[in-house]
Amino acid sequence: MPRRTATMLASTLMLIALLCAGVFIPVPYAEMSPGPTVNTLGDHDGEPVLQIAGKKTYATSGHLNMTTVRVTSADYRMNLVEAVYGWLAHDNKVVPHETLYPDGKTEEQSTQENAEEFSQSQESAKVAALKQLDVPVKSWVIVSTVVKGSPAQGKLHAGDVIKAVDGTAVKEPTDVAKLVTKHKPGQDVRFTIVPAKEQAAAEKEKRTPTRTQDISMTTTTSDDTGEKRAIVGISAGTDHTFPFTIDIKLADVGGPSAGLMFALGIYDKLTPGSLTGGTFVAGTGTIDDAGKVGPIGGIEMKTVGARAKGAQYFLTPADNCAAAAKDTPDGLTLIKVGTIKDALGALKGIRSGDTADLPKCTE
Repeated sequence: MPRRTATMLASTLMLIALLCAGVFIPVPYAEMSPGPTVNTLGDHDGEPVLQIAGKKTYATSGHLNMTTVRVTSADYRMNLVEAVYGWLAHDNKVVPHETLYPDGKTEEQSTQENAEEFSQSQESAKVAALKQLDVPVKSWVIVSTVVKGSPAQGKLHAGDVIKAVDGTAVKEPTDVAKLVTKHKPGQDVRFTIVPAKEQAAAEKEKRTPTRTQDISMTTTTSDDTGEKRAIVGISAGTDHTFPFTIDIKLADVGGPSAGLMFALGIYDKLTPGSLTGGTFVAGTGTIDDAGKVGPIGGIEMKTVGARAKGAQYFLTPADNCAAAAKDTPDGLTLIKVGTIKDALGALKGIRSGDTADLPKCTE
């Protein structure tokens, strides 16, 4: 065989081998891409996203779109060819698999966690919006989750209201950990609670709960932060009672990042006029009960998805501004917000056409 032909054949076989390796050998990466964007003021799957009963609502216009990111599943393993294509594609982002699914987290675990975060973000969005409207909301600290095999298992249950720890009244979820960690591991701690069933019955009957229980348990050790501390194996959260019904109907979405846009949508429906003035505004950001806006992941994917749907302005958490501004889609203005008040102020400028002084994102 001529030398030149042999060389070409060897090169061809090597290329085929490399392509096969690229197709069949998995790599430890996952992909993020723009996901659906939904107008919180409109309908989704045939019904309003925001449904309010027991309180007067007003007509709205324009868009206040929440945005999402689509990710590959926990069980899916990209091959090298897909990873390279993702790196080269402008609208996609390839990241280490552990970035999306840390500590070997399964897709089922991630889905459950995202569902819980989504539910909590809805509650905080309602509270933040109503606080802006000076509508009173009753709040209390509850047991959010109980760790299997912990001292609290069988003694405390999700939904139990925590009134006090060792006789000291609890006002915020963070109070619980502070009071428990005053003990040394192995010491007893006493919780005063309203059982979840009693709380639910009281809410239904619109009365104050009358039955409390004192429950003692022995603390155990946690060294997850590098130092041993006392724990009982629960996480504390907040529950609320609202003076009227606010339902958020949006399936197949998880995580906390729609909080800001839900809060703005609720505020818009409960106030005369239109927050957007008919403009297409999208955005993202977590929100807490006090109205503080927090950062989210996948900001670059969300701005691309929003602009593709027609958004002109994008409400961006302050901590995400620098990353978002590095590659802003043409025709989209990024507005920096740190609180719901910032967002409402920006929307006022947008609907009036006075946008020169809006706090825009820069690198």
